[in-house]
Amino acid sequence: MRVVVQNDKNRSRRGRLTLGCGAAALACSTLLSSCAGSTDTTRPVPAQGGPVHVLSPQDRQAAEHARRAAEHARLVAAARRWGLAQVPLAPPPPPRTKPEITARAGFEVEHQEDWDLPPVFTTIPTRKKIVFLTIDDGSEKDPKFLRMMQDLQIPYTAFLSNYLVKDDYGYFRTMQSYGHTLNNHTLHHPYLPGLSYEDQKHEICGMQDIMNKRFGRRPTVFRPPYGNYNQDTLRAAKACGIKYAPIWNEEVYVDHWEYREDDQKMRRGDIVLTHFRGRSDWNGTMIDDMRRFLDKVTREGYAVARLEDYL
Repeated sequence: MRVVVQNDKNRSRRGRLTLGCGAAALACSTLLSSCAGSTDTTRPVPAQGGPVHVLSPQDRQAAEHARRAAEHARLVAAARRWGLAQVPLAPPPPPRTKPEITARAGFEVEHQEDWDLPPVFTTIPTRKKIVFLTIDDGSEKDPKFLRMMQDLQIPYTAFLSNYLVKDDYGYFRTMQSYGHTLNNHTLHHPYLPGLSYEDQKHEICGMQDIMNKRFGRRPTVFRPPYGNYNQDTLRAAKACGIKYAPIWNEEVYVDHWEYREDDQKMRRGDIVLTHFRGRSDWNGTMIDDMRRFLDKVTREGYAVARLEDYL
């Protein structure tokens, strides 16, 4: 398709040929889309009367190759800057069809009306060699951690308890602005099975209200503190708008890993837990913790994917 606006010395006709901002944008958009498969690399521009260059398929391929090379060089520099042994692997694209999430073995509901409770699970069913990083509580608010994960483009999911984050909601809003999801981990981090149904509902729904007020959304994902729950926990969670209740298969610390399974191995789709903690709790920092995590998963050939992309 060829769009041509001829010059006219007659002022009145020129006025009729002038395109408004919206019309000009539409014309340019139509022009570029119609030429996407063409080998002709120039077309007149109505507003200026000069040619605009449209890249050929070969040039577009070369430009994409250059972009990827530049991004890889940036990641190499970032990995070196944060002390990693190698560049973390990039995760595959999110699945078009979400995997079916089922409750972990060992939890049996007592009543038929509770069969559709939020599933508790430790692993996402997938053939891809990926794991999911989740971080709990919120006591440590290290700005270097935010910079590290942004530099390396590592996705993670935060599960927040209000009594630990209320002194600095802004830190977690910054985290949210970087594309990380903030989820529910109760108001006060209690042992939920020790509470009545109503008290559990208060802990979960109360945190939903805080999340909505401070971060603009009510999460649909909830993690019970300590990974402990009973049927009342899941009934309360459902009443508060929760759809999923993931726990974890591995937990990473600054100086060691812990596994739920006896074979002490990481599996495809495993959910990995760590915490927002620093030197007051650990012999190290969040940076040390993430360095250990990323070096291990990369060495074993895993990429870190975004949990919500699979739910």
